[in-house]
Amino acid sequence: MVKKEKLLEMFYLMMKIRRVEECLLDIFAQGKIPGFIHVSIGQEAVAAGVCSQLEPNDYIFTTHRGHGQAIAKGIDLKRFMAEIYGRKDGYCKGKSGSMHIACKEMGIVGSNGIVGGGIPISVGTAFASVFKGEKRVTVCFFGDGAVNEGTFHESLNLASLWNLPVVFCCENNGWAQFTPQKVYMNLENISKRAESYGMVGVTVDGDDVLKVYEQAEKAVLRARKGQGPTLLECKTHRWFGHFAGDAQKYRPPKEIQEAREFDPIAKFRKFLMESKYITPEYSDTIEAKIKSEINEAVAFAENSPIEGIEELFNDVYVS
Repeated sequence: MVKKEKLLEMFYLMMKIRRVEECLLDIFAQGKIPGFIHVSIGQEAVAAGVCSQLEPNDYIFTTHRGHGQAIAKGIDLKRFMAEIYGRKDGYCKGKSGSMHIACKEMGIVGSNGIVGGGIPISVGTAFASVFKGEKRVTVCFFGDGAVNEGTFHESLNLASLWNLPVVFCCENNGWAQFTPQKVYMNLENISKRAESYGMVGVTVDGDDVLKVYEQAEKAVLRARKGQGPTLLECKTHRWFGHFAGDAQKYRPPKEIQEAREFDPIAKFRKFLMESKYITPEYSDTIEAKIKSEINEAVAFAENSPIEGIEELFNDVYVS
């Protein structure tokens, strides 16, 4: 039985992710954000359900669509927004932008521009935890398109062989950029691939935060106890295009509309209302609180200076 406090915390996280992403779409359309952004609207249950099982010092590797994962892990919204704006007060001084946000204090290792590129690095942090005698768990998020990369197979094999404390979380929205899963994979459930490496594989409804939370609990506990890795596949739905501005002409309009019917927030709100955990007034209060937080974060970002050219080669691996 999940405690009421945890249920309300996940509801707040999901609402916060949704509203932040909507805000970013609006700001991006105004030309205020450099580069590209990829929003996770429709996929909030995966980030909230998984990250709600983690400790502050546990590691996560995000995807290019990783705003929600960072928010669910507890990143400060003001510095998060400043980073997306490319400003000095961002976590990476504006150098990472939307796709590569990292926060050492919260264990957010970040993402990279290579599909599946974070998977082998997550094996490294998991190994480091064992080597140092720590109980830290690593969760690596990636999309369905990453599971056909060689790094996916090599990493799962090694993680299983060394019994590492890592959860491989496949956020499967059925699309690898512009290509549907049925076109590039003759497999219904990606979790079946776990059998090849002697690890636990689970497929869960990624639009149901309670089911995600339940399976994430088992996977994280298994890892923390030294019982090895898990491949957790969360089947969810992508509402918008691959990136902000993608018109999704490769996708039938009916299918886009059907995807929006799998609304994880509406589903969870209905459950909370029927269970008498929340009232309409409570939901309105949360909305107002989140709106205020976002407005403060945007103001903080827009008032943050742009880093000087002299900082260009600082804090990078190679110069």
